[in-house]
Order: sequence, then C-alpha cells, then structure tokens
Amino acid sequence: MRFERLAIPDVVLIVPDGIGDARGYFREVFRENLFEEAVGPLRRVQENQALSREAGTIRGLHFQMEPKAQGKLVSCDAGAIFDVAVDLREGSPDYGRHVGVELAAESGSLLWVPPGFAHGYCTLEPDTKVRYSVTDYYSPEHERGLAFDDPALGVAWPVAREKAIVSAKDLRQPRLAELGTVFTWRPSAGPLACERG
Repeated sequence: MRFERLAIPDVVLIVPDGIGDARGYFREVFRENLFEEAVGPLRRVQENQALSREAGTIRGLHFQMEPKAQGKLVSCDAGAIFDVAVDLREGSPDYGRHVGVELAAESGSLLWVPPGFAHGYCTLEPDTKVRYSVTDYYSPEHERGLAFDDPALGVAWPVAREKAIVSAKDLRQPRLAELGTVFTWRPSAGPLACERG
C-alpha cells in the first residue's frame, strides 16, 4: 500500500497493492496501522454509498461545519470518478486551491480528504458507485456547500457545465468569496488541523 501526498499535502492518495490471476484479484485497500503511520489517527463512524446513473454527474462541492466537520475516505466501487478536494482553511498556504484525481474501481485507489476541505466528484462512466467513510455523522444543520463551477477555484471538470448533471441544491451553492471564514488553519497543531472560524 502506497500513500502519495498530493499538491496539497494534507490530501492523500492511497494506492493499494494487490495480486491477480485468471480468476480476478485480491487487494488490501485499507489498514489502520499503515494509515496512522502515513497520515494520522482515523475514526470512521459512518459509511455512505452513492450511485450515479449517468456519466457527467457532478456531486458537490460539500462539507460540514464544526463541530461536525468530516474527514472523508473516498473510493469508487464501480465505474470511475474525477474526485476534487478544495482547501477551505483560512490562513492555509493552499487556501482556495484544489486537487483532483481519478479514482476507478479497477485501480482500487482511495482518496483521503481531511476536515476543512470541500469535496465533490464527477462521474466518468455510467452506473458509477462511490463509497466514502466519514469521521463524523451526517448533520443537516452543519451541512454546507461551495459552487462547483466557481471560476476562482479553476476546477477543470471533465464535462462542460451545460452538459453536467447537477442537483438543484448544488446549483445554488455560494462561491468561495461569499463563504467567509468557515475553517481556520492551525499549523502548530499538525497537517490535518482545523477549527471553526
């Protein structure tokens, strides 16, 4: 299992090892001890799965406010996605920047998105299933969003905006400049630290 820190180092791509033969493959996709060594402690309390019927479906960008901020461990069980994390930690050297990676069922890779980030994805294939484990429970009153098409973010989604399949709720999300301070970066507390602004 390999842990790759991305252009925003707190976001980590996890590439599993596996063995295969004519029958298929076997992969070890998560080990708590290796994750803790590479990234830090992880407390997973809820697991979610989403099915998107059409390629070009965009879900996000979503996050939860403190005290219910969520870290997400994202994987793709069927199909493939372009997965995006946006740093919302005021004071971070990466504030307002994003990273994007492809996750596919075929590769088995996972993406760690820590608290303090907005998260979203675009499906690359029909009937794509995405699974994510989260570090805190879903809380409707703490749920927030960020406009996926905010030009200030510069996300190069793999589908044109006018062809994307997006929920009415996600089409109404505010831009980064309208959010205000939602998280604050605390460098002295470690790479995954954030607090309510």
